[in-house]
Amino acid sequence: MLEDLLQPRHLLVILAVAIIMFGPKKLPELGKGLAEGIKGFKDAIKVPVEPEKSDKA
Repeated sequence: MLEDLLQPRHLLVILAVAIIMFGPKKLPELGKGLAEGIKGFKDAIKVPVEPEKSDKA
């Protein structure tokens, strides 16, 4: 079932629906925002977590 999900015909239908809903002028802005969100998420995952330092002085 999942192997038939992203066929070229399905992608064209999804693209057509997106153009109808958002318009051709808004789609590049949406794509840019989505790409920035994914990049930010990947960067947040890569940041190492430092252990909390306890002050025992």
